[in-house]
This record gives sequence, structure tokens and C-alpha cells, in this order.
Amino acid sequence: MSHTIAYRHNSPFGRLPIEQVSPVVEGGRFAAKGFAGEMITFSAVVYREGHDSLGVELLLTSPSGKTTTTRMTEGAPGSDSWHAKALVDSVGTWTFRIQAFSDEYATWHHNTEVKLDAGIDQDLMMLEGIRLFTNAASENGRSSAEAKKLVALAEILSDETLTHAERLHAAETEAITAVLAKSPIRALVTHGDVYKIQVERKLAGSGAWYEFFPRSEGAKFNPKTGEWKSGTFKTAAKRLPAVAAMGFEVLYLPPIHPIGNAHRKGPNNTLDAAAGDPGSPWAIGSSAGGHDTVHPDLGTVKDFERFVKEANALGLEIALDFALQASPDHPWVQSNPEWFTTRADGTVAYAENPPKKYQDIYPINFDNDRDGIYSEALALVRLWISRGVKIFRVDNPHTKPVNFWEWLIGEVNAEFPEVIFLAEAFTRPAMMHALGKAGFQQSYTYFTWRNTKYELSEYFNEVAHASSPFFRPNFWVSTPDILTPYLSYGGKNAHMIRAALAALGGSSWGMYAGYELIESTPRPGAEEHIDSEKYQYKPRDWAAADKAGTSIAPYITALNAIRTAHPAIGQIRTLETHNSTDDGLFVFSKHVSAGQSSTGKTDTVIVVVNLDPNNVREGDINLDLWKLDLGYDKPFKVTDLMTGDSRSISAKSYVRIDPHIQPAMVLRVDREK
Repeated sequence: MSHTIAYRHNSPFGRLPIEQVSPVVEGGRFAAKGFAGEMITFSAVVYREGHDSLGVELLLTSPSGKTTTTRMTEGAPGSDSWHAKALVDSVGTWTFRIQAFSDEYATWHHNTEVKLDAGIDQDLMMLEGIRLFTNAASENGRSSAEAKKLVALAEILSDETLTHAERLHAAETEAITAVLAKSPIRALVTHGDVYKIQVERKLAGSGAWYEFFPRSEGAKFNPKTGEWKSGTFKTAAKRLPAVAAMGFEVLYLPPIHPIGNAHRKGPNNTLDAAAGDPGSPWAIGSSAGGHDTVHPDLGTVKDFERFVKEANALGLEIALDFALQASPDHPWVQSNPEWFTTRADGTVAYAENPPKKYQDIYPINFDNDRDGIYSEALALVRLWISRGVKIFRVDNPHTKPVNFWEWLIGEVNAEFPEVIFLAEAFTRPAMMHALGKAGFQQSYTYFTWRNTKYELSEYFNEVAHASSPFFRPNFWVSTPDILTPYLSYGGKNAHMIRAALAALGGSSWGMYAGYELIESTPRPGAEEHIDSEKYQYKPRDWAAADKAGTSIAPYITALNAIRTAHPAIGQIRTLETHNSTDDGLFVFSKHVSAGQSSTGKTDTVIVVVNLDPNNVREGDINLDLWKLDLGYDKPFKVTDLMTGDSRSISAKSYVRIDPHIQPAMVLRVDREK
């Protein structure tokens, strides 16, 4: 009795199974993220039946259509994992797939070694080799020079005047291994699925941000009248050179639009605003206009455009707050009342995050007049792009539908691929991650609340590896809304420690004005600054602080200079944590090899931070040198980029850090030339 066997051609298994490919987001539903100049780690689980050798390759195709092939290396024994790193160096949609094959040379070589050692099938293995290399020489695509070397090898294998060992050695020469490394002898070639990586400009994934309120820069108080005069775009422009000199690349401005009068908040978020209180910039809209214009106190739209050009001339890009909400005085409330939610008592619902109440803000109801709201939002973004803005910091995106952002960012980036959106979303991980998948280039993070070695290690590894295909972190040390107890009570040393962690650990990081002046007095009962700038003017005497030496601006400048000089620092996927014997010492590194760097040079930086702002900490650091392409056989030289001191260290080295002198060691590995 005969049986007919039907084979399923649509089986999820190829001839050689390829699984768990990374970076892949939800099976390829969303493109993974990358930025120009980023080194991306690729991996897959690949295996086969039996004991024959496998070869695994990464096929990476650039937006121009050029495909490069990179041989992947095996991970831990028994894991069947394969890994490769590759640089994406141009903006656009890249694609990649994993290719597996039976490595005929490796299989033959292994079997021949074993059998020669055992003294069995020696002539047979020579015949197998002759056939293998003769056939390989005639493969399509193999150069004539390669073919000649393989034919010559086949002839050596047939030379019976040589011992079997001598003939095998001929198949192990550098000339032969170089040929087979470049063009392996492949069989049973199996291709995995094709996946996308959306590569954006560098600032989408790597940059240093600074935030200030234009109305505070140049604001003046008249003690005779008890009234304030607002700063303007013209007076704020005087601060631009100092921001650029500290090494920042992006200047973020809170909303610059007219502010409503209804339920205007007073100092420290009180409900009894005085006549001269400026109100919260996030309560957008008044009789002077809405999201499409600027606050009259700041100047005109033309003044803003000049401000943008002055910033650009200094190497600064302007990031503008995009807050889709309205004050009760916003023109939308009259023109489009359906955009808001009316409660059972007939009143319009204001914003709440219990126990916090924002009586001066009406949230948008995105399920009312979807087409109208969507159209208006897109028009506003286009308008500010026409005025020179390429970056938008989006306020509370997690309180709006995710599919709205997917649509809006998709529409904007299709027309303006250089535009960047930063999500201000301190919320549940699922929502934060969803916003990244929906298109946000960056997001605020939980870094602000991660203080201990364990917390930092867990979080750094999460954002560097687990979520990096779809979630780009921007490490902010503080914001107008957030002042952690660590900063409130840790003083100058704590501010320097957090700045080092953010600037060197993050690919992007941010700082709110006043941080360099150690502004850290909390409002009682709240995790934010006393006399918050959100509700009042706050001019600062920068020159006096510089003269008195109380500003840590020079320290911030040094950190940003290190970022500029060392491309590894601007990466997130290269971040690795290491162990230490003292819980107060946190150790991490960033490393790119010469072949994977945009500069063509190997760059390795090891950072050791004392997390204790008050006490000396000392102990051994234990470095995983294999992560840094360093051997364990001898010490290596490092230079501390903060002090200029050089020393030799090894996998295990003693360190002592006094936070009152220098809270972090930033060690450049000085490799032998």
C-alpha cells in the first residue's frame, strides 16, 4: 500500500528555521527605528537538524537599493542565537532579512579533522574536499581569482605525495579562508522575512536639549508699580549664545501662544491670580488668538521667525510645544464647541488628573468632529513648520488617541521627513511604547525617578536593548513639573551626578533652565519647584552666578563636549552596564568598533558614577571586557576625560570617588595604535 505525502509550501519553517528576528516590532507591523549614524544590533535564532555547520548572514539594504552582506556570529553555546552589528548612515527606509545556509566548508573541515585524528576515511575526506572545491570554483558570481585558488586547492587535495594532514592544512591557509569568508560555499540557502527600519536624521535619536521660558528672559519687575514687564523674543535671543556655548543642540520653548484669562492660575498653581500674573502658557487661547499666533507680550510672529533664525545661526534648533488643549477663552470654544466635552450640568469639562485640577484648560474630545479636529491639528503643524520649526515637544500625548498620533505624524513625516516629535508622556509603559510605535521619534522617560544602582541598571538595559527598536528615550534631569527629592536634598553634587547619568547614558538628554544654578527648593506637598515658572516670571542673573562660581554650566559644557567628541556616547543601543562591589558605584560603557562607526575609528568610553551625593564611595569595578572588544590578558590604558588623568586598569580595578571633587569618572579607552 503506497502513501502520497503532501508538503505544506506555506509552512512557517523554512528549510533552515529562522526565528526571533530583531529589531522587529510586533512581527513587522511597525517599522523599527534608527537614526543616521546609529549602530544597530541585529539578531535571530537559527538552527538545523543534525550536526552539520550553519552560516547566518544579515542582508541589509539601504534606501538607495544597495545591499550589504554581514556574516553573523554565534551567541552563547546552545542558544542558537546569532548576532551582527551594522551602521545605518542615511535617512530613509532600510530593509533587512536574515539568510541562513548550510556551511559546506565548515562541515567538511570539521568532519575531516575528526576523521583524520581517528585515522578513518582519510582518502574519502580528500575526495569529498576535491568535489566540494571543484564545484565551488564553478559557482555563478565567483570571481576568476577565487576560482583559481579553489581549483588549486582541489589539486593539492589530490596530491598523494602529501600527507593527509598537509593537504588539510592547505585548506586552512589565510588565502583560502579569506576567499570563503567573502564568498562562503552555501547550500540549502533559506531567506527569512523582510523587515523595515525607518532611519531618520541624527537629532531624531541623539541630541542635547535645553528648555527656557522666553517670557522670563529679560523680564523686569517695577518695584514702584508692583508690575512685571514680560521678556520678549528679542530679549530671549540674548540668552541663545550661552545655551549654544554649553553644547546644546535643541532649545525647547513652552507654549508661546496667547494665554487665557478665565480661571487663570496664580503663583504656585493657586486659583487667585492677581491682575499682573501671566498665567500658565499651557492655558492656550484668548481674544488675541489661539495656537496659530504668539502672545503679544512676546512680540510678533515675525519676531519669532527672527528668533528661530538667530538660534539656527548658532547651531540650535527650536523645539516648540504642541499642546492640543484650550483655555476657556480660546477662539475654538466659540467656533467649535463640539470639540469639547459638555458635562451633565451643562458646563464644559476642564482637565483633571486627580487630585490635580486644571480649571484653566479644556481638553479636546477627539471623538467629536474627528475630521475637523484632525484637519486643524495638521494645519497647525504645517503652519509652524513654515515658520521654521522642525521639532515639536508634544504635551500629554497619552491623553489623546494613539491612532490620531499615528495619522498626524505619518501625514507630517510623509511631507516633512525631517520633522521630529517628542512625547511628554510620563504614564504607563504600554501607552509610552504605543506612542513610539505610532511614530513619535522620542519620549520622556522614567529615568527621572531611577536613582539606585539596581534601578538604573534595570532601566538602562531596558531602553538600550529591550525597547530600543520602537522607543527612543530622552533623559531629562528635571522639568518645570518635576523636581525629585534626590535633587531637592542632594544639592550641587546630586545635580552633577544626574547630569552625568543623563548626558552620557542617554542618546538624547534634556535640562530645564535653572538646573545649572541648582534651583532645587520644592513646593511643600508637591514634587515640583517652589514659585514655579509655569505661573510667574522668573528672570535669572546668569552673569552673577558665573562670576560667583555657583553655576555648574562649565560641568554641563564638559559633558556635552564629551558627547560631541565621542560618537559612541550619542548611541543608546551600545550601552552596557557592568558590576561593582559598592552599591553606590554605577558603571556603564558605550563602545563602537572602527568598522561600525561613522568616523571609522574605534570609540570606547567607560563611565563610573558615585550615586551618593554626600559620601565617598570606593570599591572594585568588574568590567565585561568582551563587550568592549578588549582582551583579559593584560591591563589597558584609560584617560579620565573630566580630569585628564591617565592610568592602567583591567577587568577588575579599584576606584575611589569623592562626589565633592568629581562625582563621575569618564574613562576613554586608549587603544594601542
